[in-house]
Amino acid sequence: MIIAAIDFASVLPVALFITFAAGAWFVLDLMSSGKPRAEERLAEMNSTKGGLAKGGSTSNKFAEALEKAAPAFSKPLQPKTAAEEDKLVQKLSYAGFRRPAAPQVFLLTKLASLCIGLFFGGAGVLFVNGFSIASIGKAVAIGGIMLYLPNVVLWFMARKRMEAIFLSLPDVLDLMVVCVEAGLGLDQAMRKVSEEMRSTYRVICDELQLSNLQLQMGRTRNEVLQELGDRTGVDDLKSLSSILIQADKFGSSVGKALRVQSDSMRTKRSQIAEEKAAKTAVQLIFPLVLFIFPGIFVVLVGPAAITMLTELFPMMNPGG
Repeated sequence: MIIAAIDFASVLPVALFITFAAGAWFVLDLMSSGKPRAEERLAEMNSTKGGLAKGGSTSNKFAEALEKAAPAFSKPLQPKTAAEEDKLVQKLSYAGFRRPAAPQVFLLTKLASLCIGLFFGGAGVLFVNGFSIASIGKAVAIGGIMLYLPNVVLWFMARKRMEAIFLSLPDVLDLMVVCVEAGLGLDQAMRKVSEEMRSTYRVICDELQLSNLQLQMGRTRNEVLQELGDRTGVDDLKSLSSILIQADKFGSSVGKALRVQSDSMRTKRSQIAEEKAAKTAVQLIFPLVLFIFPGIFVVLVGPAAITMLTELFPMMNPGG
């Protein structure tokens, strides 16, 4: 009994020391596992600038989780060659998605759309028509349509964005002409325009702000202007970038080049409006023929047809 008490008394301090040491090590490891506050702030800033999901912390966490899971799940749909990958990145850039993980997220969206189409469409077809080869073919067709649905949505978004840039360019160039002729440089004029017209033309102002940021990072003006035209996909903006590059290269007046380009784009925009107005008369033929003419035909010819059926036909066949 005495030996057991002595052994317990000698072991107790060692056990307490090991317990407190393990607890202290666990707490220190837990505290040191987190990132420094500076890195956390940089991560928050990167997640809130131009992300796939803009909003609260929940949406940012969901976007980060989606970006981490996208490469693994989208691997079956990854482009096979570098040219296909560049083409996909260019399409996403036209629609305004420029984050490094945007291609993987887009491919993951296509895969999820395919699964949804196969599950719900296939279940609906099999429930209505039963299990057969025709039902399986219809389910596969629905899955294929759902697979290419994100491409259609991406094309529509890119088209609307390019149209917004095209329609806003003349007004933006007018303000840039005013700024340049007032004594500002091209960089300061782009910054001023991006600040003043953000509430009206947000898309083009975001592009100009990104160009200003690239210039501040030390890139040359020619590269920035060339990339400005390439990443938007708007032909008029590409021509504007080429004109500004030539003006900067040969030392000609930037204000005059901007004014000429603004006038030509404004004329082009008015010509497009006149073209759409001229096409209206031709486009109205189809709804007139399909919806209005049948009603007019029934109203005008209907009473005559009823009179012929009730009076003329009995007179032509008196024996009947």
